[in-house]
Amino acid sequence: MLFLWACLSPLRDTTREKLLELGTGVVPSVLRLTLGVQDVLVLHNGSPAAQVFGPLRVLPGRAVRLPFEQAGEFGFACSNHPAGQLIVQVVVPPDPGFDRLRWRFAGLVDALRYLPTIAPLSS
Repeated sequence: MLFLWACLSPLRDTTREKLLELGTGVVPSVLRLTLGVQDVLVLHNGSPAAQVFGPLRVLPGRAVRLPFEQAGEFGFACSNHPAGQLIVQVVVPPDPGFDRLRWRFAGLVDALRYLPTIAPLSS
């Protein structure tokens, strides 16, 4: 039953924004957005120094919204990334069926991959 839901259920999200924390935590090499579902990248700078993302300079404590209206692959210089560049992949919404199942599974893998690291409790 869950398999059928994952293949056929409409794509919905509580917000069309995807948050990327600059200056704190791990920044992925590739960030995937989906048109009409999650197509606005919100850059938030939680560090005490300004961060560069492409042509934007994000000041400390500030957030910048970067909407995408076309599918494609976009490269941005990123001062917070070890390689110095981040790729934003903007994809079209998947059709019902196995494409939608793969899309949902890839989202789950991304969410698990970039979970925040929490130190173990000390006794």
